[in-house]
Amino acid sequence: MLAARSLYSARMSPPRPTSPADRPAARLAFVRAALDTATATIEPASADASARSYWRVRTAGGDSRVLMDAPPGAGDLGMWLDIDLRLRRAGLNAPEVFAADRAHGFLLLSDLGERAYLSVLDAANADALYADALDALLTMQTHVSASGLPHFDEPFIVRELELMPRWFLERHLGIAVGCGEWDVIELAFRQLINNAVGQPQVFMHRDYHSRNLMQVAGLNPGIIDFQDAVLGPVTYDAVSLLRDCYIAWDDARVRGWAEGHRQRLLGAGALDPRVDAARWQRWFDLTGLQRHLKVLGIFCRLWYRDGKRGYLKDLPLVWHYVHTVAARYPELHDFNALMERFTGKRDLTAPRA
Repeated sequence: MLAARSLYSARMSPPRPTSPADRPAARLAFVRAALDTATATIEPASADASARSYWRVRTAGGDSRVLMDAPPGAGDLGMWLDIDLRLRRAGLNAPEVFAADRAHGFLLLSDLGERAYLSVLDAANADALYADALDALLTMQTHVSASGLPHFDEPFIVRELELMPRWFLERHLGIAVGCGEWDVIELAFRQLINNAVGQPQVFMHRDYHSRNLMQVAGLNPGIIDFQDAVLGPVTYDAVSLLRDCYIAWDDARVRGWAEGHRQRLLGAGALDPRVDAARWQRWFDLTGLQRHLKVLGIFCRLWYRDGKRGYLKDLPLVWHYVHTVAARYPELHDFNALMERFTGKRDLTAPRA
């Protein structure tokens, strides 16, 4: 990996953006200085659920790069750079960094293309694409150090779970949760916390799904949006990938992919041989339930707090995962019944005034 070099030489003064209106000029100045050309152009590439945005950079010679714009206040780029280096050292296809201006929130990166898994997945290619993604996941879980990363521990999990009642039940559905109902919710949350902390803890990408994996010829997949990585439960990234919030597969197929990953972890010596298929499936199911409850809250927060309505259309699939998984476990039947009563026959995609 090329070290992210200092962008500005002694004869250059870095742009000092003070408002969103300054960002376009600052982006262009950063790119042209980094590439040492006055002709590079920038066009929108994508945005994500945070304040970050991504821009495709073109040069007169036909080269392509990607600019990450993380405005001050959107979080320091140090964690992104740290995780990127860990992934690349393990041989994974994370972006190469060509230039960085951490003070102003700019990174110039290699271009992993425009073919996100979500845009290309279909019934015919799913086995091959998920095989590549699970290969990369096995490498992450066995060869990428989680040293120094935050722990996906009980306080962390509680903070995530609390997003669901606040943003999905109270803000989106207008539910005033009663004391007895809170007891049911908290009992279910305790089951999910115990499930997560009781698993082997490994490097965890935390958003390993079809929008953050790129189909790249030669070294598939390209891996992005990894800056929130933690030390966490071994099934988390697998369920994030296989019970994706943006695309659904037949449950038997999902179980087959998940079981195949368990067997490969066993073969790599990364999982206790006593972890049988039934235990693994329970870990997988309940970890997914925790994630999907969190996502119900996050998708609503993205609309009501951040004005990003597009995520509401994905609420029905996320709710489907919550309902079907909770229905499989007797200890969650009361919780499932409560959530069914709360949602009723509402159109979950319709925003509340």
